[in-house]
Amino acid sequence: MAIKGIEQQQIAQRLAQKTEKTRVNVRSLNEECGIFGVWGRQDAAQLTYYGLHALQHRGQEGAGIVSNNNGHLWQERGLGLLSDVFRDPARIDALAGTAAIGHVRYATAGSHGVENIQPLMVNFHDMQISLAHNGNLTNAMSLRKDLEEEGAIFQSSSDSEILLHLIRRSKASTFVDKLKEALNIVHGGFAYLLLTPHGLYAALDPHAFRPFVVGQMPEGNYIVTSETAALDVIGARFVRDVQPGELLAIDDNGLTIDSYTRNTALHIDSMEYIYFARPDSTIYGVNVHKARKRMGAALAIEQPVPDADIVVGVPNSSLSAAAGFAEATSLPNEMGLVKNQYIARTFIEPTQDKRERAVRMKLSAVKDVVRDKNVVLVDDSIVRGTTSMFIVRMLKEAGAKSVHVRIASPIFKFPSFYGIDMQTTKELMGANNSLEEMREKIEADSLGFLSVDQLVKAIDLPYDGQGTGLTTAYFDGHYPSPIYDYAASLSNFVAKDLVDFAPEPMTIYHPRQVASLRNEETLADGTIHLDSQTIQGVE
Repeated sequence: MAIKGIEQQQIAQRLAQKTEKTRVNVRSLNEECGIFGVWGRQDAAQLTYYGLHALQHRGQEGAGIVSNNNGHLWQERGLGLLSDVFRDPARIDALAGTAAIGHVRYATAGSHGVENIQPLMVNFHDMQISLAHNGNLTNAMSLRKDLEEEGAIFQSSSDSEILLHLIRRSKASTFVDKLKEALNIVHGGFAYLLLTPHGLYAALDPHAFRPFVVGQMPEGNYIVTSETAALDVIGARFVRDVQPGELLAIDDNGLTIDSYTRNTALHIDSMEYIYFARPDSTIYGVNVHKARKRMGAALAIEQPVPDADIVVGVPNSSLSAAAGFAEATSLPNEMGLVKNQYIARTFIEPTQDKRERAVRMKLSAVKDVVRDKNVVLVDDSIVRGTTSMFIVRMLKEAGAKSVHVRIASPIFKFPSFYGIDMQTTKELMGANNSLEEMREKIEADSLGFLSVDQLVKAIDLPYDGQGTGLTTAYFDGHYPSPIYDYAASLSNFVAKDLVDFAPEPMTIYHPRQVASLRNEETLADGTIHLDSQTIQGVE
């Protein structure tokens, strides 16, 4: 690398480290990342770029693409938005080849830096491997400690790198068997994409915490990505949801669907439906926009506002819920808040004045809409509560007679450990305050939340197995699996019987209905094979 390039990289790393101490994310809730992979396309890297662009909402602090050019992997990655990282067309041009995987990332605290931007890539003496990961491993700290004591040298602080070390240390005879062995050692939330000179591999954790889907281009090429919205952008058709515990292999012969464990369950993260996923995405047969509308309608019934004049949704993720609330009450659904779509992410000092200014940079109240009105303000969640307070103030300063906050999800009481940047109760308003205390702090005239039961009913997951098929631990304290290295952080809640943990699954998950699985034939070795021709008859 040229000296100038090294200096620029060092400057970027120092800037990232400095801003980490003062970063304030106005939304306060962040998804780890979005991933995309394709095999058998001359424009693989360009197609990956378009797919990642549709997933930009899942991570805005880093992006990267690795391509496979005749068995040689090449990596391009950097800090910033996808469009910033690949602003120079030469970076995409450098990614020649017929297969690629890509990643957009939200960096958790202390993990800024180019070395953590994915896809990660390693060069062994006999092969190259690249990896992209969406989620969070709950036994990462223990595994890393053990690996380091055995001599492993890590190049990043990301838990994603652990899988690469486990693969390499496996004594199994084939790469697939090495990968299966490694996947059975890691725990937590993960959707993995791995690119090798010979194939593209995708694996989902045994609980299916994170969304993961397979699509197919008109020419027959397979796509694996985080959301169906990315398939729509590139003109691919939806084929199937990746199922918990599955291992997919894609090469020139087509798609083979195997599994690395038969002990699986379905616990889709409910926050995907509430906030993270795009409204035009579909997860396990449930359209996100329609689910959010049902949440809003259920909220209107559970938490009515008798004297309301208008409904105002907080842009953008709450607009669907606001529409559902308005329809259920026959109230006007007004654009009382406007979002500045062009503002860059805000890096500011964590002072109240500057936090409020950051909110005002992103949102503006429409005075002529809210003036002299009793406003129902619909939002998807309250985490820290700071943003809610500023928005309520903004509406009242614009002339609103009253502001009644309605949240289209239950109260956040407990942390997430499966891939959301929310691993402590310290800043969770719902964990440390009563409902009335929360109302007072956000300065609302009234405050109401959706119940867990109504949230589950609103999502309406087509599932008839054990449990609800959803993870609602953040609201009710019922974690669907052990949390291993994080267990001590919730010991006080366990002692008070507020939190419990289910064991890892010992049974086989069976979906009630997955349309794309109807015509699949299980082979003698237990796998399913689909050739690279366009699949017919998939509903």
